Amino acid sequence: MQRILSYMRKAIEEYKMIEEGDKIAVCLSGGKDSITMLHALKSLQRFYPKKFELIAISINPGFEFFDTKFLQEICDNLAIPLFIENSNAKEIVFDIRKEKNPCSLCANLRRGVINSVAIRENCNKIALGHNQDDVLETFLLNLLYTGSINTFSPISYMDRSKITLIRPLVYTPEKEMRRFIRKNNLEVMPKVCPMDGTSKREDMKQLIFTLTKDIPMVRANLFGAIKRNLEDWKI
Repeated sequence: MQRILSYMRKAIEEYKMIEEGDKIAVCLSGGKDSITMLHALKSLQRFYPKKFELIAISINPGFEFFDTKFLQEICDNLAIPLFIENSNAKEIVFDIRKEKNPCSLCANLRRGVINSVAIRENCNKIALGHNQDDVLETFLLNLLYTGSINTFSPISYMDRSKITLIRPLVYTPEKEMRRFIRKNNLEVMPKVCPMDGTSKREDMKQLIFTLTKDIPMVRANLFGAIKRNLEDWKI
């Protein structure tokens, strides 16, 4: 946990992600990233000088194997309130529209539900579990498929909902989440999306892995370029 907290606290303090009196809705999917983030924020809450509240929000997209009992047990063990909301994302994306590249639409549908719940529960911030690898993969996706130099921001304010999105894990490599889950013998929810492992994002993950074999510093170089050249990332 100390390694996770070190990465997380650096991001939180550099981008002023948490302020006194915040009520943060943590997006809990049941995967390694969101489970690690929930545990880390709970640990941070115990000693961080700025006091904040936590709740968890999980969206059931309609897949058969979505385990609400599993998610409830995680939050009960951490004494964090959990709000599980049902969504028809699976029906819209796969059954009705039959999207070949469904990730963007699915994410937008889930985000709308999350925002609604966060507003209903009087949260002013939403914590998303994107890690350092996600930052790099999104950067390459935008560069190679849309010709734009961009990735998501560590922190962003949504004018319409008046909620701030924070990504406390943006400095944390994905391997650290895997290590945390393994060392603490934590379970994760089996992945339920039929696109898992077959998306363009997975292609970017493989590309970075391949490049690293020949250019050991490629991850650090890409991340450094993002921090130096993207306005949303400049401190």
